[in-house]
Amino acid sequence: MSKALAIFGGSALVYAALAVLMGVLPGIWLSQVPPIPGLKPLTAIEARGRDVYVAEGCHYCHTQQVRPLSGDEPFGRPSVAGDYAYQTPQLLGSERNGPDLSNVGVRQSSSVWQYIHLFDPRAVVPQSIMPKFPWLFRVVDKPAPGDEPVPLPPSVAPAGRVVVPTEDGKALVAYLLSLKQPKLAAAAPGAAVSSPAPVAPGGSAPVSSPAFNATQGAQLYADRCSPCHGAQGKGVPGAFPPLAGDPVVNAADPAEHVGTVLHGAHGRVIDGKTYASPMPAFADQLSDSQIADIVGHERTSWGNHAPLVTPADVAKLRAAK
Repeated sequence: MSKALAIFGGSALVYAALAVLMGVLPGIWLSQVPPIPGLKPLTAIEARGRDVYVAEGCHYCHTQQVRPLSGDEPFGRPSVAGDYAYQTPQLLGSERNGPDLSNVGVRQSSSVWQYIHLFDPRAVVPQSIMPKFPWLFRVVDKPAPGDEPVPLPPSVAPAGRVVVPTEDGKALVAYLLSLKQPKLAAAAPGAAVSSPAPVAPGGSAPVSSPAFNATQGAQLYADRCSPCHGAQGKGVPGAFPPLAGDPVVNAADPAEHVGTVLHGAHGRVIDGKTYASPMPAFADQLSDSQIADIVGHERTSWGNHAPLVTPADVAKLRAAK
């Protein structure tokens, strides 16, 4: 009996020591780390949204920790201790059934997209396994003053009625949009770096090349653009415009197309429809060559046929802003 108690007591002591070493002490240390420049404390509604995030179990399927690995580059720069100064306890998570959310406020800055995604994830990401959160919304005949209905695609919108977010829904989206990684003083993986223009053999003058990295363009599009515009460039009716057959994407002059990817867009009228949801700017997130590859993918896919652009073209338009 005494031997069994000794084994049990020793095991309990080991587990307690590991809990303190791996959980308590790192938590205390992280809580004392100063915030990195540019990091903002949560507002009241964002703090409420964080509570909703925890209550709904979002941290069971999403992490908030970007590792210094190439596979994590689509999520943002590698996380540092100062990223968590205003969020204790930290919601690092341990599973990625869904993508990391450390920088989702930059990657997916559209509140409209966030609301549609919460109401019915498969309306914007057909392959999603995320559950629906209908209790974060109210289905009404007519919105009350101050309520802004969610522009749901016809495939999921309730017939003859409108959907508005509850206060918890608004708070959760506010929290998600607050998750933004400030830039670090030193260059970090994934930071935008202008690519040098190709140089002609034996000379120093830049030359244009019609080639682009199709594999990288397709991957970047899938990571950055397909959640709104769809894998087939069809968009989401009533919420996000299609790129297939779009006159800007197919224009001989790529300036507007490249400028939209670089600097974003808001309130554009396309085919007589106004799209209120803002498109994020990618100028600070992607290099000239990466943007050239995305644009090249869009201008050669889904039946689109338009002249390609080079990193030098993107750099010129970036500088012209």
